Amino acid sequence: MKILENSAEIDITDIDLSNIGENISNAGKIFDTIVDKIGEYLADAGINLILSIVLLLVGWKLINVLSKKMKEGKLFAKIEPTARSFINSALSITLKILLVITIAAILGVPMTSMIAVLGSCGLAIGLALQGSLSNIAGGFILTVFKPFVVGDFIKSGEFEGTVKSINIFYTKIITPDNKIIVIPNSKVSDSALIDYNAFSTRRVDIDITAAYSENSDVVKKALIDAAMENAKVDKTTEPVAVITSFDDSAVAYQLRLWCKTEDYWDVKFEVTERVKKIFDERDIQIPFPQMDVHITKE
Repeated sequence: MKILENSAEIDITDIDLSNIGENISNAGKIFDTIVDKIGEYLADAGINLILSIVLLLVGWKLINVLSKKMKEGKLFAKIEPTARSFINSALSITLKILLVITIAAILGVPMTSMIAVLGSCGLAIGLALQGSLSNIAGGFILTVFKPFVVGDFIKSGEFEGTVKSINIFYTKIITPDNKIIVIPNSKVSDSALIDYNAFSTRRVDIDITAAYSENSDVVKKALIDAAMENAKVDKTTEPVAVITSFDDSAVAYQLRLWCKTEDYWDVKFEVTERVKKIFDERDIQIPFPQMDVHITKE
């Protein structure tokens, strides 16, 4: 054919094949080196990952055990109970944050970048969690200034009960019917509250009514006798019976007496019951609500 006739003849002997084997050998070495590097990296990463997981599990468990031991320790027992629960909660959270930072460093996260990221995240989280930060501040105020302590019976807003613990974010109280109420520290520290255990004694006020026909001196003596018969009533401060108002159907009296704070409810219920029995024994009338109706004929 003309094409073949006009094409140049190729001489295979002119091609230099001496370097092909060497080039293939070099490429194989480079590939082996890359594979080895990848294997080493994966091995190191795998070891670090396993180490991080083990450290996380063991460290988290140790922090919880340490927190429990601190609560039961003699040194920690010397701290006031209110501060004890707050400090224990704060230390536990701080140690867990340090554990997470340590694990991140083991995984190769650069500390400079981590600090920068933590700073940015801290600002964003601070703006997003203003309520939580105010709870921390509230817990600090409750711990330092101690408006009440663990074990006190308090009333905060619409809630009342015995203080069980003051943690870093919230305060737990137990109601008289054995329910737990969790109140944010910010609400407790910012609102008015009543501490019923602030003093060792409390005054018990018992309100009762008697008929207008009853002699007031007789009624008062019956009330005082009911108080004096109870062994838990503080006799160093004499009970007082007074008239508080004149209602539509009866005269309103109030018996005022003192007792130890822990005996408040026992005294109130026992004396109230005794008042009813003495009124029955002495024929003192407790009237029902009544109304006089006058009809005029035209």
